[in-house]
Amino acid sequence: MKHSLPWNTAFIGALLFLLLTTSAEAQQRAKRKKAPQGTAAVYDTTLYNGLRWRSIGPYRGGRAGTATGVPGNPNLYYMGTAGGGVWRTTDGGGTWGNISDRYFGGSIGAVAVSESDPNVLYAGEGEQTVRGNVSSGFGVWKSMDAGQTWTNVGLKDSRHIGRIRIHPKNPDLVYVAAMGNLYAPSEMRGVYRSKDGGRKWERVLFANQDAGAVDLIMDPSNPRILYASTWNVRRTPYNFSSGGPGSGLWKSTDGGDTWQDISRAEGMPTGTLGIIGVAVSPVNSSRVWAMVEAEKGACFAPTTGARTGRSCRMTATCASGPGTTRAFMPTPRTRT
Repeated sequence: MKHSLPWNTAFIGALLFLLLTTSAEAQQRAKRKKAPQGTAAVYDTTLYNGLRWRSIGPYRGGRAGTATGVPGNPNLYYMGTAGGGVWRTTDGGGTWGNISDRYFGGSIGAVAVSESDPNVLYAGEGEQTVRGNVSSGFGVWKSMDAGQTWTNVGLKDSRHIGRIRIHPKNPDLVYVAAMGNLYAPSEMRGVYRSKDGGRKWERVLFANQDAGAVDLIMDPSNPRILYASTWNVRRTPYNFSSGGPGSGLWKSTDGGDTWQDISRAEGMPTGTLGIIGVAVSPVNSSRVWAMVEAEKGACFAPTTGARTGRSCRMTATCASGPGTTRAFMPTPRTRT
């Protein structure tokens, strides 16, 4: 004989279950609303605990200052070294081969691959890591056949090239961040642009004779928006000076025609600025991060005006203090 609850008892039970479920969902929504912005995501540690760093060479290349991958080809990478020129791997780092011998070598500060035509490569000589034994170079080289042959395309007096950026749909539109002579004042500093693949260059950003361009990034969602940093730095055989007039963070919304100094936006550190690293999120390009060397240096991100020409308010997003900034570069005006 079957036994069943009275209909009214079953109805009340179902109603209570529905109310409890709705209440729990409402509490979860309330918690999410109260959660502060910028809260770090929580990941299952089993996803990455097994990962281990290991050196993949090449062991005769010297220290590396730049590396880049190729969209759509996860095993193809290019690397620039301080003593061995440009290297390439086609098997994810299993083996490497030098592709700049017979054309140039030595110190490489930047390597870039065209997104629209991976056969087009640009390499900038002169490492951007300002060590006591830093080595300079002789301008920009270009390859049209994925590194089989190379041609020097100018900026030979730039000495040290920190970054090269290529328009995602036009391999002939290229930008170069030139640091210039580290030992003396120089006019050959700043951001340079070529619209014809390196045949002609124009300087589109210049801070002063002592501050060269060290970092340069292009908005992944809008290549007309560029961010660049300039750095007042001087290296001599007996001392090193970082920071001073001309150090700053810049933004262009018209492909480099004009620039706005955003290094003094509300929330950014005051006083002497040194080297600044800048990055744009490929997922949400309104999120821009700037790692700023200063007395109260930190990693900063804009909270307003990031996608416009307006000055944006900046907020520190990671720990500040001497340990943080020195890991990035020595504090301003530090001498060794």
